[in-house]
Amino acid sequence: MQADMKAEAEARGEDLEFKPEFKPLSAEEAQAWRQRNPASLSVVSLWRVPFWQAVVGGVVALAAWLFTGRPSVGWSAGYGALAVVVPAALFARGVSSSFMRLLPGGAMLGFFVWELVKIALTVAMLFAAPRLVEALSWLALLAGFVVTIKVYWLALVLHSRRRVPVKPN
Repeated sequence: MQADMKAEAEARGEDLEFKPEFKPLSAEEAQAWRQRNPASLSVVSLWRVPFWQAVVGGVVALAAWLFTGRPSVGWSAGYGALAVVVPAALFARGVSSSFMRLLPGGAMLGFFVWELVKIALTVAMLFAAPRLVEALSWLALLAGFVVTIKVYWLALVLHSRRRVPVKPN
């Protein structure tokens, strides 16, 4: 098997003899790398995304109400936004709690559990919409839902543009 792999690599013109060894960084080298690359260590706040989702959802609901002149359309768009914001806030609260960090692998387990809770709550809120919103407009609800959920992408784009430039030594 190795002979076949070697023959294929030689046919592609690859040199199998040269393989640089992996060299772990010392503590000083790692600290120097962190100082040169501070932006790579920053993350988007868990609470910033639901906050901006709520703001955008409110704007969409108000715009739907003003555009159509029907309060029920505004409430429908607002409920669609709430179907994103409430589960996202619950997810942020659950993931940021210290309980799951105590267990080995707890952070990963907590992430998956709270993501499952977020999805289940979103689906439950969408199923409950016809009973909770009077004269529900599904189109407005969907518009509020989709526009609000796209704030995740907006947060990532805006965060990537805020990176701190690396200063040469």
